[in-house]
Amino acid sequence: MECSILICDDSQMVRRHLRETFKTLGTSEIYEASNGVEAVELCRTYRPDVIIMDIIMPVKDGVQALKEIVRFDSNVKIIMASSAGTNSHLKKTIMLGAFATIQKPISDIIVRQLVQRALTELGEVSKNRV
Repeated sequence: MECSILICDDSQMVRRHLRETFKTLGTSEIYEASNGVEAVELCRTYRPDVIIMDIIMPVKDGVQALKEIVRFDSNVKIIMASSAGTNSHLKKTIMLGAFATIQKPISDIIVRQLVQRALTELGEVSKNRV
């Protein structure tokens, strides 16, 4: 999977699991953040194609980070993840510009499908600009 991905979650275990999933798919550019502040900084620096971001995090939550990121990069595809019981948060993120939402625990199959769909859409955006 030729792309750059930012994984943003305060759980090191979740980040490690997703990093290994994407490594097995051949993704070479994988960045990690443990909170929304780090996510915004890494997005400004590296401009990843896809972001997988938790909603509930310390320092700055995923909703606030999402708002900031889409202000300076409206093309990035952000997949918001959250634990059960936060469906209202997930719906809000779609209205704020998230590409998709996913419930935790994150299924490898579903996250792969979402990332592939995001990359397909990014490819269509690139083609339409030419």
